[in-house]
Amino acid sequence: MKKITLLLFVALFALNSFGQTMEKRVAIGLGPGYYFNLNDDAKGGFSVPNFFVSYALSPTFDLRGKIDLGLKQSNETNTPNYFQGGLDLRLKLYKDKAYTKPVLQPYLYAGPGYFQDNKGDLGTESYAGGLNFNGGIGTKLRIGPAVALYLEAGYIHGVKGVRAVDGVRQEVQDNFFKLSSIIEFDITDNDKDNDGVKNKVDDCPDTPGLAKFRGCPDTDGDGVPDPKDECPGTPEKCWSTVDAKGCPKDSDGDGIIDCEDDCPNAAGPKEFKGCPDTDGDGVIDKNDECPNTPKGCKVDAKGCPLDRDKDGVIDCQDDCPDEFGVKELKGCPIRCKDFEINNVQFDFDKADLKPAGIATLDEFVAKLNEQSCKEFDVLVNGHTCSIGGKNYNMTLSEKRAQAVVKYLISKGVNVAFVTGKGYGETEPAVPNTNKTNRETNRRAVVDLIIK
Repeated sequence: MKKITLLLFVALFALNSFGQTMEKRVAIGLGPGYYFNLNDDAKGGFSVPNFFVSYALSPTFDLRGKIDLGLKQSNETNTPNYFQGGLDLRLKLYKDKAYTKPVLQPYLYAGPGYFQDNKGDLGTESYAGGLNFNGGIGTKLRIGPAVALYLEAGYIHGVKGVRAVDGVRQEVQDNFFKLSSIIEFDITDNDKDNDGVKNKVDDCPDTPGLAKFRGCPDTDGDGVPDPKDECPGTPEKCWSTVDAKGCPKDSDGDGIIDCEDDCPNAAGPKEFKGCPDTDGDGVIDKNDECPNTPKGCKVDAKGCPLDRDKDGVIDCQDDCPDEFGVKELKGCPIRCKDFEINNVQFDFDKADLKPAGIATLDEFVAKLNEQSCKEFDVLVNGHTCSIGGKNYNMTLSEKRAQAVVKYLISKGVNVAFVTGKGYGETEPAVPNTNKTNRETNRRAVVDLIIK
C-alpha cells in the first residue's frame, strides 16, 4: 500500500503543479467500468469503479491521473482484488482551440501505472504488484458547459504473480481488456489565460486581458483592444486622441498626429511641429506679429521685418538700411544739394515783396528744411532794370536783397548763414531792351551753397 499511496501522491502533485502554473483547467471523472481477463486460465470479467483527475495541458493533450478498483467474487476460498492507479497522456483528435469544442470528441490515451493483482494462491505468495502499462481509445460526449460523458475501451498490461492452476503452483500474468463509461465535471472556472474572464465570454482566451474588453488586452492602453487596434504602439500622451481603430488622429491632415501637433487644426510642416508659416519667414503664424512679411525679408523673433535705421522702411526694401531716410527715396536720406531760385520779382522802383515772391521763398525754405542741411550759405542777390541812375539802382538792389534776407530769417533760417548783396543794373538776366525784359530784371536771386 505504501507504493500505491506514493504513486497517487506523485500523480496529484504533478496535476497541481501544472494547474498552478498553466491554464488551471481541471476536471474530475467517475463511473463504472468492466474488466475482461484475457488469460486462458481465468476467463471472465468483473466490475471496476473508475475515478480520475484530468488537466488540459494544451488544445492537443490532457494529463490524467486515475484509479481503478476491482473486486472479484469467486467460489475459491480467497477473494481476488484488483487495483490500478497511474498517469496517462490523452491525445485529442479534435480541434480544441480556445476551448471551442465540438460535441463529439475522440481521443487516444496511453501511460504507465501501478497494478496490484491480489490473488489467493493456496497460502504462499498472496499478491502480485508492480509497474504496468495501459492504453486505449475513447470518445468524449459533451452534454453541458461543464459536463461530459466518456466512453472508453483499453488494454491493461498486468504484472507477473503466482497462483495455483489446476492444483499446480504456476507463474501467471493477468492482462485485461477494459470498457468504461465515465461522467466528467469541470471543477475550475474555464479561464485559460487566468485573466478573470471565462473562456465562453473571452474573445482572447489565449492572452490575458481586461473584462471591459471581453478578455482582450489593450497593450498600449489607448482604450482600443489589441484585436481592433491598427496602431498598437500609440504612446501614452496620444491616448486621448485615438480614433475607433486605435490610431492617433490627424485633424488637419498634415501628417503629424494631433498629440504631437502644436497646431492640430491648421496644417503645417514637421519642422514647425505641425504649425503653419504662411509668409515663410521662419516664424509660425500663431507667434507672428507681422504675418504678411514679403518673402526673403529677414525678421526678428516676432516675425516682423528688420528696420535697422528705424526710418519706417524695412531693410529688405531699404536702399540705405543703415541710414535714416525717407520712403520716397527707398529709405535713403535726402542729400543737401546746391540750388537757387531767381524768380522773386519786384514792382518798378519798389523793394516790397509781392505775394508771388513770398510763395517762392516759402518753397525755398521748405526744400531747405527737407534736406536737413547743417553747413550751408544762403546768398541773396538783388537786381534792377536800367531805368534810373546807377547809384540809385545800386541802393534799390540792396534794399531788395535785404527784404528777402529778413523774410528768410523770419521763417527760421539761421541769420548767420544768410547774406544779401545788391548788384544794381550790372547783371541783367536779359537785355533791358523792352518793357518785358526790364520787368524780368527787377528781381532777387537766392542761392543755396552747401559747405
